[in-house]
Amino acid sequence: MGVAASSAAAEEVAPPPALVRQALPEATLWGQGHLRFLGLRVYDARLWAGPRFEVADFGAQSLALELSYHRAFTGVAIAQRSIEEIERQSELPPVQAQRWLKALSAVLPDVQPGDRLTGIHQPGVGMRLWRGSQSLGAIDDPELARRFFGIWLSPRTSEPDLRRALLARKLGGGQ
Repeated sequence: MGVAASSAAAEEVAPPPALVRQALPEATLWGQGHLRFLGLRVYDARLWAGPRFEVADFGAQSLALELSYHRAFTGVAIAQRSIEEIERQSELPPVQAQRWLKALSAVLPDVQPGDRLTGIHQPGVGMRLWRGSQSLGAIDDPELARRFFGIWLSPRTSEPDLRRALLARKLGGGQ
């Protein structure tokens, strides 16, 4: 897999999407990148957060992650891959993995090229998900939400280059 980073500063003039502005009024673009697998572009990712965002404590802060897909996937496949990535961060008991898989499968839709999914992390509460401007629902499980966003933001992510690109503003241009 590979990542191409884009400068957050270059996109800073573009305001956050309306749903992000509503949920996180102070949010600005922290960084963006592209996930590729075997040379194929899978999705573009953008991270929106407030001015005092601290990546070391991302699970305790509000943020929005936007994924714009270039490939079609079923919601079940996205949920299953999410659980696999969560398990990479730290141990996940099988019963909890099944419970979280069921919760994610209930809100993650099938996607087609051009679809945009946005997740809003609500610390201590959980997360809300949208496709475009359509609400897909909420998962009121703070630990699942923290681990889900950790797929991209945890130091244990399987895609450290994408993490650096998403955190370009904090890390000095993705270095």
